[in-house]
Amino acid sequence: MAEVYNWQIGREMDYPYTEARPEKQWGAVFDLNKCIACQTCSLSCKTTWTNNEGQEHMFWNNVETKPYGSYPLQWDVEILDRLGVQEWGSDGVYEGKTIFEARDFDWESMAIDDDPETMHSEGIEGFRPDDEDWAQPNLGEDEPTGQEVESDTHIDEDHHPTWFFYLPRVCNHCTFAACAGGCPVQAIYKRQEDGIVLLDEDSCQAFQECVRACPYGKSIYNSVAQNSQKCVGCYPKVEQGLVPQCFENCLGKIRMHGWVNTPENANTAAPVDYMVHDAEVALPLYPQLGLEPNVYYIPPINVPTDYLEQMFGPRVEQAQETYRKARRGDEEYRKLRGALHLMGSTEWRIEEFEVTDEEAIGYDQNGHTVARVPMEEPTYQRDRFDSQHDAYRLDIA
Repeated sequence: MAEVYNWQIGREMDYPYTEARPEKQWGAVFDLNKCIACQTCSLSCKTTWTNNEGQEHMFWNNVETKPYGSYPLQWDVEILDRLGVQEWGSDGVYEGKTIFEARDFDWESMAIDDDPETMHSEGIEGFRPDDEDWAQPNLGEDEPTGQEVESDTHIDEDHHPTWFFYLPRVCNHCTFAACAGGCPVQAIYKRQEDGIVLLDEDSCQAFQECVRACPYGKSIYNSVAQNSQKCVGCYPKVEQGLVPQCFENCLGKIRMHGWVNTPENANTAAPVDYMVHDAEVALPLYPQLGLEPNVYYIPPINVPTDYLEQMFGPRVEQAQETYRKARRGDEEYRKLRGALHLMGSTEWRIEEFEVTDEEAIGYDQNGHTVARVPMEEPTYQRDRFDSQHDAYRLDIA
């Protein structure tokens, strides 16, 4: 067991392998305030990647309604219960245990000829979902929680007594991937050129340890092919400078694909790094699990912070306030507003961006312009009475 530094939890932690960060790291930001759960992302992924026999239950991309929805069933409740108390210090350092530390396993005492399945199942905290757990990907959809709404209940952007929100999920292509750490035959590997986590199906021996070890439920067993399968980050498109399929087809334009770096190496001219490290408006999902996931979420502003903090860590309230300021047009947050406007604006990966007086501009890896979006949408005022058609307009803006 090696000691690796996980910047998301602010400390070193145990991991089965030594730290080997890739040359570039596939990353993403999802704005949860704009997701409408249309499931276009889920279906675009499914028709592209999981339309074969034995994949009927697979959704490499799924959208679940929180707090009650989950795919596989209760994936988050199950792993959080197993992890135990998860406390953050006032300095932002995680004081609880990650899934690599929860079992207090003595990795140093393992003999080289020990049974690999036993070794990995004992070392990493996790669980293997039952077949039935994959059967209802939309369970809990649109089910709200909170207080009962009365006739005089006041609701504004800061006070929503009844709430739910949508959580779109793909493989996080984690820096410290539990699926790779748990695989007895090392069939799962992390590409050095882009940080995408792939599974070699020819090498897979169906131990299903990746299924058990991934706390996000994103490694799935195919009983027909008799191997595990997972999201591939749309690497053929990424290699061409394009965004993944679910990103391109997102109707709500909530997704931004790019490279994400560690804080000390952040490129704040790049939109993903900027939103994660500079604006600090995008946060990782369950950072306390210890995998350093590389999909980041802008938390919804209509949801209680105590619920969101257990999902995204201790900086939720700050991220919510930053987003509110950018949304209402505060000049200090103009650059952030420009980055948000660029989300979903092009099929090409935006490597860098700038914001001018009139527009936000995105550039590809060669410095070519691939996106231009206005900072203010043009508006037109029409006459209420249209003499040409002898008609009154109800909507004149």
